[in-house]
Amino acid sequence: MAQSAAVSSALFCGRVGVTQAQWLCLSRSLPSSGAFGKHAPRLDVLSKKLRISSGENLLRPAYQGWVWSTKAHDSKDNVSTSPVRSSQTPSFPPPDLTTSEGLVGEDAAAFDVSSQKTSSWLLFTAILGVVLAILYVAWIDPETGYGGAYIDSISALSDSHEVVMMIILFTFALVHSGLASLRGAGEKLIGERAYRVLYAASSLPLAVSAMVYFINHRYDGVQLWDFRSVFGVREMVWAMSFISFFFLYPSTFNLLEVAAVDKPKVHMWETGIMRITRHPQMVGQFLWCFAHTLWIGNSFTVTTSVGLLAHHLFGVWHGDKRQSERHGEAYNTLKERTSVFPFAAILDGRQKLPPDYYKEFLRVPYFVIAGLTLGAYWSQPFLQRASQHLRW
Repeated sequence: MAQSAAVSSALFCGRVGVTQAQWLCLSRSLPSSGAFGKHAPRLDVLSKKLRISSGENLLRPAYQGWVWSTKAHDSKDNVSTSPVRSSQTPSFPPPDLTTSEGLVGEDAAAFDVSSQKTSSWLLFTAILGVVLAILYVAWIDPETGYGGAYIDSISALSDSHEVVMMIILFTFALVHSGLASLRGAGEKLIGERAYRVLYAASSLPLAVSAMVYFINHRYDGVQLWDFRSVFGVREMVWAMSFISFFFLYPSTFNLLEVAAVDKPKVHMWETGIMRITRHPQMVGQFLWCFAHTLWIGNSFTVTTSVGLLAHHLFGVWHGDKRQSERHGEAYNTLKERTSVFPFAAILDGRQKLPPDYYKEFLRVPYFVIAGLTLGAYWSQPFLQRASQHLRW
């Protein structure tokens, strides 16, 4: 009886007209039990009748999300007896109407201080200290670590520092992207937290090796150009490098998940920097590579930049593929209103920026990125001396 009343109310709204927000509120109130599956065709007709000029793309994912949820249960009429595949099920219930458009993804970099637990951050600090200590003893320390042996084994393959750098980057990319592609199966096998530990334990030492090798050999190779004395180049390189870190590290949106204090998740962000590009790490890497290649201007830096950008371009394709398989229609909707190339979706009208868009950057994670970037800049002399001490 209650179900029939809900359908009648929906059809009535279709005749008299409803606003976008009213329709979303109504769609949330509809039950998702299996018995409601038989009414899906009637609501499909309703959705076609509701010709809201700016709201069709908003209505479609909310309605489809409800229809899919009803088909995922057994109905009294035995309409469906098997759940839909997880790869076809988006992250619904329907999105909140937080701006002029509904969000199928998550609000990026949201940080509620009142919900933070002191114990969680103390645990994060302890885990970070333990990880860095293990990394130093097991990999970095010349006396006890295996990092030197790893670099020596690759260096034995070629006398060219460019070739060695490419092998180092390829090895990192193989492990990093390979474990990312196996994440779904790995998490089912050993759990989300254990797989995050395995992922970090495999990727972090290889990333450190690549960074140290680059610092030690950045001025090797054939000099191709030298613009360091040109007016304004130094300032431009510094600015591009600084901005690149805002694109490079969206993982800082939730540091507790990075350290597996909170259960790690695969997020589908949609606000903040994602409105500019849905692959910020690729854009950040391009900015960093362009700035450093312009400043140093030799064959070794060019080779390093080519290797890094090739990995991130693969990551664009691979990331879209994995997100589409996980989130289905919701991610396809996100792709329609975002772009890989920065600002492209904004310029062609597919992405509508809210009037207070700047507020999406006035959040704690972005300030953390700024602080860490400045810290990395000021610690450059220390990093360079430490890298030279390793003699990798």
